[in-house]
Amino acid sequence: MTGTTDPRRLAEPRWQQAAVIDRALVRQAWRAAEPVHGMIYFVPEAAERYAALGITGRAGYFASRAAALGPVGAEPVTAAFFNFNPRLVADALPAAWERATPAAVLAARSEAAGAALTRALGDAVRGPAVVEAAGLARRAAEAAAAHPQGRPLFAAHAALPWPEQPHLVLWQAQTVLREFRGDGHVAALLLAGLTGLEALVLHAASGEVPERFLRRSRGWSDEQWAGAVDGLRRRGLIEGDDPALSDDGRAQRDWIEAATDRLATPAYAVLGAEGCSRLAELARPLSQAIVAAGLLKVDSVDPPKA
Repeated sequence: MTGTTDPRRLAEPRWQQAAVIDRALVRQAWRAAEPVHGMIYFVPEAAERYAALGITGRAGYFASRAAALGPVGAEPVTAAFFNFNPRLVADALPAAWERATPAAVLAARSEAAGAALTRALGDAVRGPAVVEAAGLARRAAEAAAAHPQGRPLFAAHAALPWPEQPHLVLWQAQTVLREFRGDGHVAALLLAGLTGLEALVLHAASGEVPERFLRRSRGWSDEQWAGAVDGLRRRGLIEGDDPALSDDGRAQRDWIEAATDRLATPAYAVLGAEGCSRLAELARPLSQAIVAAGLLKVDSVDPPKA
């Protein structure tokens, strides 16, 4: 790549602290449990409860995820969420706080999570697997709380009080761990020299997530998307008429994912290899039930208004 540093040369600088746990286990533990958190952005239970507060459509997503920060405006949320069109965020905030307080939105979000998980898991929502998984995930989330620096969205969620019911403890712990990983991921993207839109284009070019979903959910116009594609093609990160990652693009994404895993390890080190594997083992069937119940239907995302 002209004018940039090959990310393959940045894999393990000697001045970095040695990893205390296999990063593959860290990723496995996070990925296996991620649907427990991620479903909250798609389930009707959430939209219904936000609507009862007077917050409808896409505003529910921005208000609910940002509520832990307090009644903030669009600018800090755009910065923290990283890859959304600023106009989309400004359509939602700060207007949402004229209808409901952040505390009310957080309560509605938690209620929605409990209702959705109960719908998906049935009697298992009160079972021993949920109790054990909740204990492991909470240990990891609380360990992460010792590392808030540079992670504002995580720190805000980590400061929230813990619920009592195990399935809600599991949901909140995974939410905290998701934001811990997410803030680290943003740091890696910035170090790689990418904007939020460019990161989305590269994600789409990897084939891991449909371009249609990324464009629809993040609110970028055809012209803005095409401009980012052209810029990344000039930098040699994507190639072809139907944009796909080039060798350099794949190397950069590999480095970003490795850096993200590395930055997430402080949360999971407290569990050790055995604990990470056990969390993944417990969470996997729960997540499969969540997917099977239709709680992650991405088509439920409302397209942005023109």
